[in-house]
Amino acid sequence: MKAKLFLGALAAAAIAAPAAGAKDRVTHDPNATNTDAILHVWSWNFNEIAKNMQQIADAGFSMIQTSPVQECFNPEGGSKKIFDPNVTEGNWYYYYQPTNWKVGNQILGSREEMKAMMDSAAKYNINVIVDVLPNHTAFDVDAVSPEFYEAVGGREKMFHTTGLTPVSDYNDRFECTLQGSGALPDVNTENPDFQKYYMEFINDLISMGVKGFRYDTAKHIGVHSDPVDSAAGVTENDFWDVATGRKAVKGVQLAVPYDDLFVYGEILQDKNVPYAEYADYMGQTASSYGHVLREVLEKESAKGVDIANWYHSAAPEFLTTWVESHDTYCNGNESAHLTDDQIRTGWVFLTARQNGVPLFFSRPAGSTRQNYYGDNVLGARGNDEFFHPEVVAVNKFRTAMKGQKEDIQVSDNGQVLLVNRGKKGAALVNISHLSNKVDLPTTLPNGTYKDEVYGIEFKVKKGRLTGLVAPNRSYILIKK
Repeated sequence: MKAKLFLGALAAAAIAAPAAGAKDRVTHDPNATNTDAILHVWSWNFNEIAKNMQQIADAGFSMIQTSPVQECFNPEGGSKKIFDPNVTEGNWYYYYQPTNWKVGNQILGSREEMKAMMDSAAKYNINVIVDVLPNHTAFDVDAVSPEFYEAVGGREKMFHTTGLTPVSDYNDRFECTLQGSGALPDVNTENPDFQKYYMEFINDLISMGVKGFRYDTAKHIGVHSDPVDSAAGVTENDFWDVATGRKAVKGVQLAVPYDDLFVYGEILQDKNVPYAEYADYMGQTASSYGHVLREVLEKESAKGVDIANWYHSAAPEFLTTWVESHDTYCNGNESAHLTDDQIRTGWVFLTARQNGVPLFFSRPAGSTRQNYYGDNVLGARGNDEFFHPEVVAVNKFRTAMKGQKEDIQVSDNGQVLLVNRGKKGAALVNISHLSNKVDLPTTLPNGTYKDEVYGIEFKVKKGRLTGLVAPNRSYILIKK
C-alpha cells in the first residue's frame, strides 16, 4: 500500500545490534552476492500463473510473488476489471481488503486452483511468495466474515482502540501503527486470538508449499519501541515475534524454521521508521533506491547521482529492490508513464548488481503509456516484458555471477551505466534515447566480447571497455 517517500532514510535510521536470536541484517558482508530474482505476477490468477510457469522458469526467475490469496472484499460484479473508475466492475485493491484468513478469492481463484499452481511451481523449481496483509481488514467492516470476528473474540476485539481513525501524520509512530493506514481499519495485531487465527493461515500456506511472504504495510505493525494500545490491554508489540516463529501463541507456532523462508516487509522509507528493529525480523524494501533509479531513467542520465548507494541503513543483501512496484504503477501512477524500454534498462542495471533481491512488476497486458491498464482484465497474464530477451539475459547473468563483486561505472554524460562483476562478466546499459560511444573502466580481461542478446562486439584493452550502444538498450558480456 502507499506511504510517503523519504530519501534521507539512511541518515535518519538508527543502527542497533540485533535482538537475541535475530539475524544481523544491518552489517553488510562485502562478499555476499544475491542470485535470486522475483517475478511479481500481479493480478494474474492461479490458472494463468500455472499455465506460464515454464516460461517464467525459462526467463530465469527463481521466485514468483502472487497477489493476496485470502478471502477479500467481493462486491457484486467486482471481479472483472483491474481498475474501474466507476467502481462497478472491480478494482485491483479489493484483494488488499481481507474479510477472512482462508485460501481462495474471486480474483486469484480457489484453493484447488492454488494447489495446482503450487504443483506447477514445484515442477519448475520456482519458489512461491505470497503477499499477506495482517494489518487491516476491508473498508466495509460489515463485509468481514462472522467467522473472522468470532475467531478474534468479537468485532470489538478486531481493531485497535483508534483503529477506525485514519492516519493523518505518517511520521507519527502512534498514528502509523495504531490508526488506519490509507483509512483501512487497523487490526489489533497484538490480540492473541487474532495472532493464532492468522498463524493458522500462514501454516496452511506453508503446508501447500509456499516458501515466503511479502508483508504488506509492515511498518504499520509496531515493534517493541513503538507505542502500545494499552487501552485494549496490550502490554507489548509482539506480533513480529509470533509471525517470525520466536514465540508461540495459544499453542500455535510457525510450522518451519523461519530462516527456511524468504520474508520481506513493505517498509516504505520515511521519517522516524525504526529500520534497525525491523531488520531484526525481516528483509525490507529499498523504496528510496527505486525512486532514485526512476528519476535517473526519466532524466536519461545518472550524472551527479550516486547510483551505487542503496539509500538504506540495512545491509543490501537483505533488501528487496525494484524499478517499480504495483503501488508506484497504480497509486497515483508515479511510474506508469515510464516506457517499457525504460523499465527494462533499469531492470538490467538493477539485476546485474551484486546485492538486493530484485522484483520485476508484471504490467497489465496491452498497457500503453496512454492506457495504463491495457486490456484491463483481472486475472489475466501480464504483458510480454517478463520474457524479453534482455530480461532473460540479465536474470541468467545474475545467477552466473555468484561470488563476483561489483564495480559500477558511469559515462561522463551519465547516459551509459556499466556493472562490472569481477573478471567474469559485465552488463552495459544505455538509458538514453540516443546512441552512445562507450569508453569505460572495466575489470574484464583483455579481449573481444560478444553480447549475449544481440551479438554486438565490444573490446577490452588495458582495462577499458569500448564499443557503441544503441538507444535504450542493454548488453550482457560474459568471459567465455
